[in-house]
Amino acid sequence: MEFENILVETKGRIQYITINRENKLNALNKFTLCELHEALTAAFKSSSVGGIIITGAGSKAFVAGADISEFADLDVKGGTELARNGQSIVFDVIANGNKPVIAAINGFALGGGLELAMACHIRIASENAKMGLPEVTLGLIPGYGGTQRLTQLVGRGKALELILTADMLTAADALNIGLVNHVVFQDDLLPKAEEMMNKILSRAPLALASAIKSVNDFNTASINGFETEIQEFGKCFGTRDFKEGVAAFMEKRKAEFKGE
Repeated sequence: MEFENILVETKGRIQYITINRENKLNALNKFTLCELHEALTAAFKSSSVGGIIITGAGSKAFVAGADISEFADLDVKGGTELARNGQSIVFDVIANGNKPVIAAINGFALGGGLELAMACHIRIASENAKMGLPEVTLGLIPGYGGTQRLTQLVGRGKALELILTADMLTAADALNIGLVNHVVFQDDLLPKAEEMMNKILSRAPLALASAIKSVNDFNTASINGFETEIQEFGKCFGTRDFKEGVAAFMEKRKAEFKGE
């Protein structure tokens, strides 16, 4: 599948998706979001892909935000549709995906870029990365899930501070408040993401999917996350991977999971 604004490469069971608009600091326009949707949907359906790493081209930006030039002529209806469509075709697809997604944040992650990273299940940042939600400086608020996911990650008070001040965080600050999981030297960013993903992919694939679903249902309106956990826990007992995991434990050997 050929794309114009993203690069897709598969190494082993890891699929790399790189936003490739370096001269625009990898800003997300409508076309890029559509391409991301196609690539992500295909990756989640593919039996050969175990997990996804998302990053940005170059060394300056992961994604420096949405393409603001597309906002100028929108009215209330257009703005509402923009946010709803973006959330449904990309950000929620990532967050609710049945395979792990790691954001390798290699520079600026601002506005929609930080929202993209927050939709991923794990975030690793290079030491030069800077993050923030500057939308209020444009007379807007985050529209791709930022108000909700930032609050879940760092708490209500800190989320409000960051959104209302529009301040940028260094990678070290982001690590300190729990916005990212790890900070590494820039040259170590993708190797660290690969190392973590390969460790994850050594685990049982169906159990990974159940864990993601259960964690996602934490504090979700009208959904009892504890009940989700109970149901997903029970489903695991019906998998061949569970039988393999128990057998490997009893036989003191490494399990060979098949995702069945």
